[in-house]
Amino acid sequence: MSKLSRTYAKQSVYNSHITTQSIFISGATGYIAQHIILQLLARGDKVVGQVRSAAKGDSFVKDFNNKNFSYEIVKVLEQEGAFDDVLAKHPEVTVFIHTASPVNFDIEDNERDILIPAIKGTKNVLASIKKSTPQIKRVVVTSSVVAAATHSELEDPKYVGGEDSWLPTTYEEGKSADAQSAYATSKKYAELAAWEFVKEEKPNFILSSVLPGYVFGPQAFESGLENLNLTAAVVANALQLKKDDEVPIFGGVSVDVRDIALAHIYAFDKEETAGKRLVGYNNRFLFQQVVDVIRKNFKDLTDVLPVGNPIAPDHFDTYNPFVDVESRKALGIDYIPFEKTIVEHITQILDHQKK
Repeated sequence: MSKLSRTYAKQSVYNSHITTQSIFISGATGYIAQHIILQLLARGDKVVGQVRSAAKGDSFVKDFNNKNFSYEIVKVLEQEGAFDDVLAKHPEVTVFIHTASPVNFDIEDNERDILIPAIKGTKNVLASIKKSTPQIKRVVVTSSVVAAATHSELEDPKYVGGEDSWLPTTYEEGKSADAQSAYATSKKYAELAAWEFVKEEKPNFILSSVLPGYVFGPQAFESGLENLNLTAAVVANALQLKKDDEVPIFGGVSVDVRDIALAHIYAFDKEETAGKRLVGYNNRFLFQQVVDVIRKNFKDLTDVLPVGNPIAPDHFDTYNPFVDVESRKALGIDYIPFEKTIVEHITQILDHQKK
């Protein structure tokens, strides 16, 4: 059992879970998805994870080391009917969590490489659920806060969004934008496609979506450190700075990966979250804060990393870009503090580098 598995198993939120369920999760190899699976297994649920190859599936069976985890192979999500057969094999599944979505900024064509795969992948999953597993009652789609607001809006202390907020970028603008903006556009239109599917097709299931901010925190398994996803790499990149470097100026809203995993579980496990967009983040941050936390907590790095312009700890305490979002209250998560998230994220990286 991994260290995180033991931690999850001790938490009362899992120990109090009585009724076990069977959950199918797409994109099982993802950063967030692995934590979702660990938490589900810790509370006794059965999980079927979608992977793209048997090699990856077998590796995960070994990592999770739990008889309640199994996998199915779906190589191309945007192919029509891609999930029909694998879902038909699992009449026991009553929940589907769709975390799979392309996150790659090294692309040649925005529409072909980001927009179409994200939107078609979401539509195909929902169509397969309706066709092959009508017993599924709850579906959760992983979206992003960038589907609700621009980066500049999220960095603006005067901005206030809500559950009805959507990124203003159009599909056509996303096709010709930079890769980061194209990704945000893909999250918007993939999520819209999910809500439109429910409205038009009237399936048996209730849909909820989860909108994470920047996701930080430790990997579920050390193997994940070999190929960090883009948000986890943000924290790791701080370690590459030199004493005389300028600290990059950027930020947004962030959340611990363990909290956003729990948000996905609450998204189908609570009546209060049914049919809602669930904005998932703990606080606003600037990259300077990542550097500040590392210099404060890792004495060997205090004089290695640049000082930059340190930020007062309470600088953003009153800032909440989605102050009126009722779904955040519905989740009711006691979020892990930003400093703890960064410390545990960096500790895992440094421990791994020593091996």
